[in-house]
Amino acid sequence: MKNIVRPIAPDNLAAPGGHYSHATVANGFVFVSGQLPIAPGGGKLTEASFEEQTRQVLDNVKVALVAAGSGIDRLVQVRVYLDAIENWPAFNTLYAEWAGDARPARAIVPTGPLHFGFKVEVEAVALA
Repeated sequence: MKNIVRPIAPDNLAAPGGHYSHATVANGFVFVSGQLPIAPGGGKLTEASFEEQTRQVLDNVKVALVAAGSGIDRLVQVRVYLDAIENWPAFNTLYAEWAGDARPARAIVPTGPLHFGFKVEVEAVALA
C-alpha cells in the first residue's frame, strides 16, 4: 500500500514564501514546517519585540497543528531556532505558557540572524 502525504494549507496563515507546505500529514504524524513571525495577513513582524515574535510563531504552529487535525497536546518534538542564545529564557517562559502540560522533546539552536532579520523560528512534529 502506498503511503500518502497530505499537504496542509491553513486559510488563517499567510501563504508560504517558498515551495513548501505549512505542514504535511504522513503515517500518523504531522510535520510542521519552520514557522516565522508572520501574521495571518502576511505582515512580517521584523521590528516586533522578541516576545511578540515568539507569540506569533507559536500561534502559527498551533494553527498548523489544528488544521492538520492535531494539537499542542499531541506534540512529539519541537525544534527552536533563536537568533541569540540570550533569548532562551524569554522563549522558555512563553513556550511553557503555550505548551501547558505538553512536554515534547525539544531542541534549542542558536543560529545568529534568521531570514528577514527575525529572532525566532519553530518547527514541530506531532501525532495526527
